[in-house]
Amino acid sequence: MAKEHILIVDDEEDIVELIAYNLSKEGYTVTTAHSGEEALRVARDKQPDLITLDLMLPGLNGLDVCRSLRAEEQTRSIPVIMLSAKGEEADVVIGLEIGADDYVTKPFSPRILIARIRSVLRKHDREPIRKDKTLTVDGIYINPGKHEARLNEESLELTPTEFSILYFLLSNRGWVYTRHQIVEAVHGDDYPVTDRSIDVQITGLRKKLKDAGTAIETVRGVGYRFRE
Repeated sequence: MAKEHILIVDDEEDIVELIAYNLSKEGYTVTTAHSGEEALRVARDKQPDLITLDLMLPGLNGLDVCRSLRAEEQTRSIPVIMLSAKGEEADVVIGLEIGADDYVTKPFSPRILIARIRSVLRKHDREPIRKDKTLTVDGIYINPGKHEARLNEESLELTPTEFSILYFLLSNRGWVYTRHQIVEAVHGDDYPVTDRSIDVQITGLRKKLKDAGTAIETVRGVGYRFRE
């Protein structure tokens, strides 16, 4: 039985061949791209089920490619797993903040990468956010079905993770959640993310929400809540 379509983006031919060979063995359909510009063209044309995206690419780098994918309606919901030799926390945080679904450092085990791909695809199949429940709270309007958020009729440009966190907190106003509970609710309980990256997401949300951002309260020693 045919499996999902994976787009592999990397300028190192041996890496592309390694990933493509192992994914093909597992039954996945594979397409490849070797630059950021080519990746965007293929993503728009082929609409893959998931993209593995190298950070260091000729022309547009992986971060710029991810930003462009998330900015366009036709590619916004495609899951992205970033691949990079850079393992510093700052790179992980930036990748997740702009909308990557996972982050794998080189060198990596093909079996581990395939397990991560399966995990991300399962999470997207589960659709953790209800598509039929639009929320309006204190001037904040959020429609998960259309992936639309506004503040006092002004459009909010949120990353996918920021959008999901805001929707989760708004849906459970007054309740306090730990960072781990927020990650689990938004991405699943095996998502590779640090407490620091959740703090970065919350900081970004508060900034974009302006004065309304004060409603996202820090509960010292516990986590966060949206004020009731």
